[in-house]
Amino acid sequence: PLRHCGAVIVAAGNASRMGGIDKVMAELGGEPMIVRTVRAFENCDAVGEIIIVTRSDLVKKITDLCAGFTKVTAVVAGGADRPESVRNGISALSKKVKLVAVHDGARPLITNALIDRTIRAANTYSAAAPGVPVKDTVKIVRGGMVESTPDRSALQAIQTPQVFDLDLLTGALEKAKKDKATITDDCSAVERLGMSVKIVEGDERNIKVTTPMDLKIAEMLLEEMQ
Repeated sequence: PLRHCGAVIVAAGNASRMGGIDKVMAELGGEPMIVRTVRAFENCDAVGEIIIVTRSDLVKKITDLCAGFTKVTAVVAGGADRPESVRNGISALSKKVKLVAVHDGARPLITNALIDRTIRAANTYSAAAPGVPVKDTVKIVRGGMVESTPDRSALQAIQTPQVFDLDLLTGALEKAKKDKATITDDCSAVERLGMSVKIVEGDERNIKVTTPMDLKIAEMLLEEMQ
């Protein structure tokens, strides 16, 4: 049986690369991006409840925007960095939650099918994330010089939602904090504990909107998806 899953949607970043527009509030298809992101989780049967983590100055605005979503149980302020924001979101989940799906608020084109697929994999494997094969050749570069070229066939770009047993992610984030480890995503916190993460097939349309150009691409993709 599918365990009770809570989603933590992290929309606490600043607008540094969006030329000053608040990216989660940026309009996409005529509505704020965050609304589109939240709706995908609201409409997914595998998700039982949703917490939105945002900047303290946006808590009221996002609470009002998401008032119509029945699964949103809280909108909370983020922390100094992403791991702290995720921890704040986790602590607002109900006691029923056994699985937690952490998603970037700036990935508004996430589909119901991808959310469902990742949650089901985590239900079996304890940790799962969507990945797409890397198209570019990737170089390890130091001091402006190429150090090595990893085998591209083994490389995947990891998306969100990243879904975990709640206890596993909670413990992994606590340990990363204690060790002062730099983690770029939630999977890396779990990997530090020696746990394996199951990769499911991601979706090339599930892009992260971080620049004005990304927003234009998202608009085009959205038109195709409708």
